[in-house]
Amino acid sequence: MSTSPGTVSEPTGELQARHRLVIIASSLGTVFEWYDFYLYAVLALFFSALFFPSGNPVASNLAALATFGAGFGVRPFGAIVFGRIGDIVGRKYTFLITIVVMGLSTALVGLLPTYAPAGGWPGIGIWAPILLVTLRLAQGLALGGEYGGAATYVAEHAPKGKRGLFTSWIQTTATIGFFLALLIILILRTVLPEADFKAWGWRIPFLLSVILLGISVYIRLKLQESPVFAEIKSQGRASKTPLRDSFFTQPNARYVWLALLGATAGQGVIWYTGQFQALFFLTGVLKLNYQAAYYLIGFSLLVAFPLFLFFGWLSDRIGRKPIMLAACLLAAVTYIPLFHGLTSCVNPALEAAQKKSPVVLHTSEFSGFGDKIWVTIVDAFQQYHPPGDADVSYKARVYLAKRGVPFEIQPATPDAPVSLTVGDKTLTGFKDADYETAVTGAGYPKAANPAQVNYIGAEIILLVFIVYVTMVYGPIAAFLVELFPTRIRYTSMSFPYHIGNGWFGGFLPLIIASITAATGNIYAGFWYPIVVALMTLIIGGIFIRETKNRDIRSETTGAEETVADGRDPALA
Repeated sequence: MSTSPGTVSEPTGELQARHRLVIIASSLGTVFEWYDFYLYAVLALFFSALFFPSGNPVASNLAALATFGAGFGVRPFGAIVFGRIGDIVGRKYTFLITIVVMGLSTALVGLLPTYAPAGGWPGIGIWAPILLVTLRLAQGLALGGEYGGAATYVAEHAPKGKRGLFTSWIQTTATIGFFLALLIILILRTVLPEADFKAWGWRIPFLLSVILLGISVYIRLKLQESPVFAEIKSQGRASKTPLRDSFFTQPNARYVWLALLGATAGQGVIWYTGQFQALFFLTGVLKLNYQAAYYLIGFSLLVAFPLFLFFGWLSDRIGRKPIMLAACLLAAVTYIPLFHGLTSCVNPALEAAQKKSPVVLHTSEFSGFGDKIWVTIVDAFQQYHPPGDADVSYKARVYLAKRGVPFEIQPATPDAPVSLTVGDKTLTGFKDADYETAVTGAGYPKAANPAQVNYIGAEIILLVFIVYVTMVYGPIAAFLVELFPTRIRYTSMSFPYHIGNGWFGGFLPLIIASITAATGNIYAGFWYPIVVALMTLIIGGIFIRETKNRDIRSETTGAEETVADGRDPALA
C-alpha cells in the first residue's frame, strides 16, 4: 500500500482517517503553542506594572511591548536550529521537542516572581525582567521551529490539488490560539476581583499550559513520520547540510529572500495589524473597556474563522499569489481610513475634540522625526529624565500619552521653550492640573462612553481587518511548502516565515507605539504596515510566479525547477 500523498491505491476511508489525524494532531498542538505565545501579548499592559520599574507608565508599556517583541526576534533562529533538525532527523520528532520547550517555558512564567512584591509573591528586582525575557526567548525559539514543522508535515500528507485547503487548517491555529487566550483571560477577569487578577489571577492561564502540553504531546506521539520525507531519507537523498543548501546555494538562497520580501513580510504586518494592533488600538488609544474590546475582537475572529479555509481552498483553484497580493493592496489603501472610522465608531467624543480643539505641543526638544524616535526608545529602556526645558517637554508628552490625548509636535514659540495649545488656548510650561483643565474643557474624554459606541460599525471594520488576515494567511503555508524541495523544505520555509512574522510583524506593536508616542499622532504608526505591504505587493508581483501546480515530491520543485526555455519558473 502506497504512503505517498495523493495516491489513489489507498482506500478512501483510510486516506481520510489518516489525514484527519494528521490535521488534528498538527493543528491542535499548534493552537496550544500560539495560545502560550499570545498570553503575554494580551497581558502586556499588566506586565508593564509587574515586571518593570514603575515611575513612567509610557516607558514601562513600551518596555513590556519590547519584551513581547523579543520572543519574535529569536523566532528566525529557532527556525534555523529546529529547521536543520527537521531536515536531518525528521518532522515528527522535531515538533515534539518544540512543543515541550514552549509549554514548559510558558508555565514557568506563571511561577515567576515580579519586580516588587505582589500578590504574596516575592520581588526580585531587576532579575524579574531578565528572567521574563529569557522565558520569552525560549518561547520564540520553540515557535520558530514549530510552525514550519506543522505546515510541512500537513502539506506532505495532502492529496494533490488540496494542499491549500489542508494547510489552511494550520493557518487557523494562530487565530484560534489568540481567541482561546482572550476567552480564558476574559473569564478570569470576570469571575475574579480586578485587584486579585492583577495580583495573582494573571498566572492561571500560564499554568494551564501544563495541561495543554500533556494533551499535545499525547496526540503527537501517535503520528508517523511524513511519508515524503521518510522516502527520501530511506533513499539517502535527505540533505546533510540543510543550512548551506538553503542559504548559500543558488538559486535556493534567492528564493529564501524572495519568499520573505515578496510574501511573508506583508503577510506578517497584515496579520498583526488586523488582530493585535486592532486590540491595542481599541483599549490603549480609544480607551474602550477591555470587556467590550475582547467581545468585539473575539466575535470577529469567530466569524472570520471559516475564511482561512475558504481562501486556502480558493488558492488551490486560482492560485496563492493573487489572493495574498490582493490583501496587501487592500490593506495599504484602506488601513488609515479604516482606523479613522474605528475612532469615529468607538470614541466619537475623541474624534470631535480633535476636530474642534486640536492639541499642539510646542517644544525645542526635537529637531526632527529621528530625534523623536530616539528619545522614545531611550524612554522605553531607561527611565529617561532629561534636564531643564527638555524635562518639561518630556513630562508634557508623558501626561498627554497617559491621558489618551492625540497631539502634534511643532517647534517652540519665541516666547516659551515649551507650550501647549488646546484649540484657541495656550499654556506655557507644564502643570498637570492646568493641562487637565484645558483638555477636559475641550471635550477630550478619559475613556470611551459605552452609550456612544457604534458597536455594529466597529465590528464591521474589525471584520474587514480579519478578512485581509485570512486572505494573506490562508494560502501562505502551501505557497512556502511548494517553493522549496523536500530535502531542505523545513529549514528554507521556516526562516523567511519567521523573519516576516517575527521581525516585520512581531515588532509592529512596538514600532507603532513608539511612533505614536514620539509624534502624538495616533494614526502615524500605520504607515509602517502600509509601506511593508506595498513592498510585498511590488516584489511578489514582479519576481515570484505561481506555485500551486508544483509536485512537492519532486526534487526539481521550487528553487531547483527549470523550464525548457531556461527561465527560472518561480520568477515572473
